[in-house]
Amino acid sequence: MLVAGEAVAHWHREIRGHMTKVAPIAQQDRKLNLRELVEALAADGLVHAETAAEMVFPARAHSTLEIHPLVMLAQQEWPDARREGRVLDLDTLTRWLAEHVDLPYYRIDPLKVDVTRVTAVISHAYASRHRILPVEVDETTVTIATAEPYLRSWENELRHVSGLDIRRVIANPVDVSRYLDEFFSVSRSIQRATSEESKKSSQAPADFEQLVELGEAGKIDANDQHVVHVVDWLLQYAFEQRASDIHIEPRREVAHIKFRIDGILHQVYDMPMTVIHAVTSRIKILGRMDVVEKRRPQDGRVKTRAPDGTEIELRLSTMPTAFGEKLVLRIFNPEVLVKDFPALGFSAQDVARWDGMVSHPHGIVLVTGPTGSGKTTTLYSTLKRLARPELNVCTVEDPIEMVMPQFNQMQVQHNIGVDFASGVRTLLRQDPDIIMVGEIRDHETANMAIQAALTGHLVLSTLHTNDSAAAIPRLRELGVPAYLLNATLLGVMAQRLVRNLCPHCKEPTEVDAQAWQALTAPWTVSGTPSFFRAVGCEKCRHTGYLGRSGIYEIMTLDPELKREIGPEADADSIRKLAIRNGMTRLRLSGARKVAMGQTTIEEVMKVVPPDSEL
Repeated sequence: MLVAGEAVAHWHREIRGHMTKVAPIAQQDRKLNLRELVEALAADGLVHAETAAEMVFPARAHSTLEIHPLVMLAQQEWPDARREGRVLDLDTLTRWLAEHVDLPYYRIDPLKVDVTRVTAVISHAYASRHRILPVEVDETTVTIATAEPYLRSWENELRHVSGLDIRRVIANPVDVSRYLDEFFSVSRSIQRATSEESKKSSQAPADFEQLVELGEAGKIDANDQHVVHVVDWLLQYAFEQRASDIHIEPRREVAHIKFRIDGILHQVYDMPMTVIHAVTSRIKILGRMDVVEKRRPQDGRVKTRAPDGTEIELRLSTMPTAFGEKLVLRIFNPEVLVKDFPALGFSAQDVARWDGMVSHPHGIVLVTGPTGSGKTTTLYSTLKRLARPELNVCTVEDPIEMVMPQFNQMQVQHNIGVDFASGVRTLLRQDPDIIMVGEIRDHETANMAIQAALTGHLVLSTLHTNDSAAAIPRLRELGVPAYLLNATLLGVMAQRLVRNLCPHCKEPTEVDAQAWQALTAPWTVSGTPSFFRAVGCEKCRHTGYLGRSGIYEIMTLDPELKREIGPEADADSIRKLAIRNGMTRLRLSGARKVAMGQTTIEEVMKVVPPDSEL
């Protein structure tokens, strides 16, 4: 596999002989040459001549036609001579090639490519033959991504046939190869499914007046191979893009497909309505839902596998709209849902206070916050940490978010009279040690939770309030007497989720003194703050943020605070006393993450506005 010793010496002498920047590789209609690329890299100062001379080359007997030269270079993992501690990965090499041949660099983001439109420009066979991929198209210009800048024979042909100007860009060769197959494959499946659905139904339902006719059976073959392929593609992309939800929103002529990533909705694709009905039916079949019934909301579940083999659960929810069924798939990845506390964003102080509450053998611990603030993740992570073979951990949920083998889980079913209160009543007869109640919504559920705590059980639940202190007046409004709260409530934690700055591209910045003062007043953040700003790169899809973590406000009920809880107790007095006793407010918790360079002032202010604080 190695080049002979004489050849290595020859390479060493030849590369060291390049003392000035070489001209760009000769422009002619041919593929990139590995030898010329290595020489150009050495001349441009990206690798040392000694390093390049030690490159491992494939033997001539082995065909290298299937492996792009940039990929071969990236496999060497050479140190980047211009950036200490970095290696020349494929992305860096692709950017260098774009600069070297004076063409724009283009990162292919599948969520931003109009697949239907770009694949209509050229055929799959033509694109494969010339190793090109259309990625953008408008009325006058088509943008073509390639990793072979000197294969240009196609350019005049395509300009003549399409009538469009050609804009060439350089893209990662692995991405070009992958998406060339995927885009055309998905587009072909949608086109064939559209054609077949058109034959089955002369006109798809398009407005509210026709909504009652959606239940006609036999018009849609949800098991058609093209529809199956489209659904598989949709799920695969959602997993790869770290989506937490998939939204399928029908409109008059097309359906919008959106992914929620780090709390933000991104529109991914527009699919013909003739196909979306079959796609929706396919997903409903997988979720064991009533395919024929389209006039009332339904819920379902699907368990599948990600490309890496991880088992993932999806919770399905349909809602009838003016143009058909809106479908939302909530994705529950066990590796994302059940994390340790530092990964969730807990500080060491937060972990100590939280552990102090949930380590009690009996009592009530509440987690508060709006929908989507991470309450379920916190509770599941806590239960998984508490669960031991000698403990009986039971939950009653609406619905069961994630099936966990360590727990005994029961789902609320209102249609047969199984609600939270009756569920807790049932669990109390199951000899539980720890009970998790999905949500305390009414007097009966609150009363049953109190009774469970009084009879020697640890109860964890959620409540919808703005902060920790507001939970106590809320329970009083639900009819729980003050003396029972004093006897059972161990503590309350309020939480929010903020987006984390992307560690790959965040940059130091000067702080906006006025904004920092608005965030931290009247408190003082200890230490020397390090402020960063969001920039955007390929890793974070140019948003500047990658992933989310929690900010927490943990209020423990010490004896002094319990004395404050009376019939006339209000949230303000409870909050002030809790702060004096060491509670960290949500806004201050967020400010500390800003000072540590984990997020930005704007992100914290977005979820914890200053008018909600003291």
